Amino acid sequence: MNISEKILALASGREEVAPGEIVDARVNVAMVNEITGPLAIEAFRKIGVKRVWDKDGIVMVLDHQVPADSVESAILHKIMREFAKEQGTRLYDVGQGGVCHQVMMEKGHVRPGELIVGADSHTCTYGALGAFATGIGSTEMAAVFATGKIWLRVPSTILVHVTGRLQRFVTPKDVILMIVGEIGADGAIYKALEFAGPTVEGMSVSGRMTLCNMAVEMGAKTGIINPDEASIAYVESRTSKPINPLRSDPDAEYEERLEFEVSSLEPQVACPHAVDNVKPVSEVEGTPVDQAFIGSCTNGRTEDLAVAAAILKGRRVKEGVRLLVTPASQEVYLEALKLGLLEVFVKAGAYVCNPTCGACFGGHMGLLAPGETCISSSNRNFVGRMGSPEASIYLASPATVAASAVTGEITDPRRLMAEA
Repeated sequence: MNISEKILALASGREEVAPGEIVDARVNVAMVNEITGPLAIEAFRKIGVKRVWDKDGIVMVLDHQVPADSVESAILHKIMREFAKEQGTRLYDVGQGGVCHQVMMEKGHVRPGELIVGADSHTCTYGALGAFATGIGSTEMAAVFATGKIWLRVPSTILVHVTGRLQRFVTPKDVILMIVGEIGADGAIYKALEFAGPTVEGMSVSGRMTLCNMAVEMGAKTGIINPDEASIAYVESRTSKPINPLRSDPDAEYEERLEFEVSSLEPQVACPHAVDNVKPVSEVEGTPVDQAFIGSCTNGRTEDLAVAAAILKGRRVKEGVRLLVTPASQEVYLEALKLGLLEVFVKAGAYVCNPTCGACFGGHMGLLAPGETCISSSNRNFVGRMGSPEASIYLASPATVAASAVTGEITDPRRLMAEA
């Protein structure tokens, strides 16, 4: 079996499972944020169960509209706080955590070999550590709160094998954008995407998170990477709980195997208004931008901020362009502060925001006006995603976003650094 099948077999108490089978699986960890959590809590109350199945198995994070930007969002925050206090579940409040997926990884709530569900589509990020992680709806989460179990159909798996050495300022984000462009937004519906190969193995945990994060942009049920020494060391540094790493068998079966060689890959850009509308940066260079955004659960980690700062150091953001930088968590914010990255951003004319999902989903900070264009390191460029439905969003790596903020138009970061 492959890793996804092994995890679902273990979670359902079976020796083996096969694609297409329905399993009644035991959940290890469930996560909600303040957008999806209150709906899950409301549905949980209607079930009539007084206590959640396992208070230690539930993690709640305030991250989307933080701090509260309206009375309505403040009410959602209050519902989460009251439920956490009532049930004894873990809550990461304002100033304690950050973007939910980053917090889940940092705080040791993600462990290889486990089944994790989250009421947020980008829960698939946790596959970077060898967990089977997937997003579910709020009412489905209410049932998990009550029972600790979930019905899942075992997905077939596409093996995505990546080889080649990436050029400087070509990043894991460029790799996954290229893959999304090749597979398509509907090319992996309800499938598991297993990322493998020397290029993937050479990536940091941060880079692997970027790959798995965008699996859902191809319709996948999850994105996952077999755990190795690097990912296990990451987990062991963040939790004392026992771990049970599972890996794909050498003779594991896959629905399809895709091969990508990335040595000559140039920075990639997803153009409006679809994530799979991907082009090499050379084909869209010169497109004017009004705003640039570095952050989100895709690219708001220290590694991402560092590459952006390398480009911005000693430079200024182009007059008339707004650059927003959002560290993914309090931990990342503090690391960036200690490394001097935030000073680089401020001196360059960027606006450094608190850890939040706000700008990414157009809910809080950095909204776009009609006719404006943003280049973003986030994961979606749908119509209206970051504000006005008449605005345009281009997706790129933090390096490309930073370079574009300096020039005021979409720019290959390699060109900018070569001119330095």
